[in-house]
Amino acid sequence: NDDKNEKLYPEFASLRRDMYEETVRFFTDLFQHDRSLLRLLDSDHTFVNKRLGDFYGIPGLKGDGWQRVDGVRKYGRGGVLGLATTLATQSGASRTSPILRGNWVSEVLLGEKLPRPPKQVPQLPSDESQTDGLTVRQLVARHTEVESCARCHKRIDPFGFALEGFDTIGRSRSKDLAGRDVDTRTKLPDGESIEGLGGLRNYLKTKRRDGFVVQFNRKLLGY
Repeated sequence: NDDKNEKLYPEFASLRRDMYEETVRFFTDLFQHDRSLLRLLDSDHTFVNKRLGDFYGIPGLKGDGWQRVDGVRKYGRGGVLGLATTLATQSGASRTSPILRGNWVSEVLLGEKLPRPPKQVPQLPSDESQTDGLTVRQLVARHTEVESCARCHKRIDPFGFALEGFDTIGRSRSKDLAGRDVDTRTKLPDGESIEGLGGLRNYLKTKRRDGFVVQFNRKLLGY
């Protein structure tokens, strides 16, 4: 979703071009230097200008120009999962979406085939601060209580829950818009328990490494 609520996220309009540029520079560096495909998941560097670096909470940047920054995992970044473009695109206008993020991991990164969702799926509130006291995660979890929805949501939602430590525009957070604590601990479909971006990154590059590599090459070759 490229459109964000301007009242809730006024800084997004000035940052979206920087976020896009970071992604271009990240992938250009990957291909030009013939890096391992696993660097897509666990790179400890990225490319930022001062404005994007401040947004990420990266201190000590010199000048306003674009620069490579190493050691970004300690700031909660690193790899394609830590890019604001990934996190913002797979979100709504006024709330995060564990469903969109989880589906992106499942289908785009791992190449899993999921059935189409059933018709008349209940719509979630568009604003995460207007959810009758529930977090987005708690609302999404309700889908697993419906049998026709559960088979897919149990496969994709846990991936998205691990990324709830980032808001709608990809900013690190510990609380949602309503001030409620964010929970990034989750159990994956195969029973593996992980926490946050770091846990998901490690899971993908170890337990799902082969699937990730096969899917990347499938996409690269246009299959």
